[in-house]
Parts: sequence; C-alpha cells; structure tokens
Amino acid sequence: MSLKEELYNHCLEFVNNRFLTIKNTINEIQESLLSETKSSAGDKHETGRAMLQLEREKAGHQLAEIQKTKEILSKINIVTANKYIGLGSLIRTSQSHYFIAISAGQFKISNEYYYAISPNTPIGQLLLGKSVGDLIEFRNQNFKIIEVI
Repeated sequence: MSLKEELYNHCLEFVNNRFLTIKNTINEIQESLLSETKSSAGDKHETGRAMLQLEREKAGHQLAEIQKTKEILSKINIVTANKYIGLGSLIRTSQSHYFIAISAGQFKISNEYYYAISPNTPIGQLLLGKSVGDLIEFRNQNFKIIEVI
C-alpha cells in the first residue's frame, strides 16, 4: 500500500467514524423524542421537546457536513502525482508533511507524522499551486517544499 493510499484510508476512516457518531446521536435524540412524547406534559415537556428538536437539527447539519467531506474525498486521485500542489497531494517540507484532502488531524505512519489538511485551511491555501523548491512563510516560520507526491 502506498503512503498516499494509507493517508487516504486514514481520512476515510476518520470521516466514517464521525458519520457513525452523528448517526448514533440522531438515533438517541429520536428515541428521546419518542419517550418524551409518552411521559411528560405541560411547559417542561414543551421545553424538553424543543431542546431535543434543536439537537436533532444541529446533528442534521453535522451530517450534511460529513456528506460534503465524503464528496471531497471521493474526488481525490491518490494514484497520480502532479508537479503543482493540489487536492490529493502529499507534501514534504523542511518543517512538516501534509496531505491535502480534508481536515482530519495528525497521523503517524512509519515513524513520521503527517497532517491531513483541507485546501481551505490557511496552510492549505499557502501550499496550493506551489511546487518543489518553493519557500513558504507560515506563522513566522519559513520552510521549503522538498517533495510533492
């Protein structure tokens, strides 16, 4: 398995775990709404239902975000390497290593750390369109792009 494939799979697992967590939350809220209907009456009942409805709406928005994230991942081609940094690029710099995909945090693979970042993040925006040898300044630190895979 290639390094890019491994990073891609970590991102996919990250998204799938978030998806399952949100689905479980929605199911719990749904069950609470059903039990709330059976057991209570009056103002307290209405407040409880309204709070649960808000929680369900919030979880629905999170679910929609996860769907968008899955769509972004589906557009990544991990087989090809481009000269210029774009979606799906693996970048080694003099400071850190990045995988331009989704914001999924840090992964350790073969004793090296990689950051899965979205192209919309500040560092992602700086890296897009750059190539090997380019210098980047981020948070008062300078670093050089060593490799783009």
